Amino acid sequence: MMESTLAFLFIGFALGLRHALEADHVIAVSTIVSQEQRLWRSTAVGLVWGIGHTATLLAVGAVVLGLRLTIPPGLGVSFELAVGVILVLLGAGVVLGYRRKRVHVHPHRHSGDPHVHFHSHRDSPAHGHVHAVRRHGRSFLVGMVHGLEGSGALMILVASQITSLAGGLLYLLTFGFGSILGMVLLSTLIGLSFLSLGRMGRLADPLRLATGLASLVLGVWIIGTTAVTHGLIPRL
Repeated sequence: MMESTLAFLFIGFALGLRHALEADHVIAVSTIVSQEQRLWRSTAVGLVWGIGHTATLLAVGAVVLGLRLTIPPGLGVSFELAVGVILVLLGAGVVLGYRRKRVHVHPHRHSGDPHVHFHSHRDSPAHGHVHAVRRHGRSFLVGMVHGLEGSGALMILVASQITSLAGGLLYLLTFGFGSILGMVLLSTLIGLSFLSLGRMGRLADPLRLATGLASLVLGVWIIGTTAVTHGLIPRL
């Protein structure tokens, strides 16, 4: 009995690791990580995303398993559309930020003569701490929405097959730990890639832009296919 329980939980953990590698998760986290200038901040993105994802799974799972409810199909469609919208917003933010380049004007004095000049902090950690709470809040929100989306609902359905509420929640928690670990490792590797390219010159900038465009395209694709599949818009 103990061996079968441990095997079942291990499967949940392994599925959580794999869950972190789904395309929409990778693109969303990559888009956020591309704006970070420190490796530990990149790792934090994955950690906060995973916590938000797991918190949603546990909260919804507790209600569904405790009251023996089912998730209405219409609500599931709304969650899928929300994922698409978030990807579009993340991508648009990167593209617009790339264009603005965060240019500042600073006064200086040389040889007694004051003057001003323009420069950019886009590739500098300066001013980055001001928006730390906002960045982490964004990662947490994205993780929450992904926790409500299709795969998360499937995990709740799997957990509902377990006879006890505690067993179902333990399975979801194990799955959540797997997804947290997977996303922490993934965000760290992505952040390391961007930082390495940044040290080689301007190579990181085109990759940031490509990540933003990929997020835009995937978001539009998810919205379009979800709307067509569920009859929200007619097929062409």
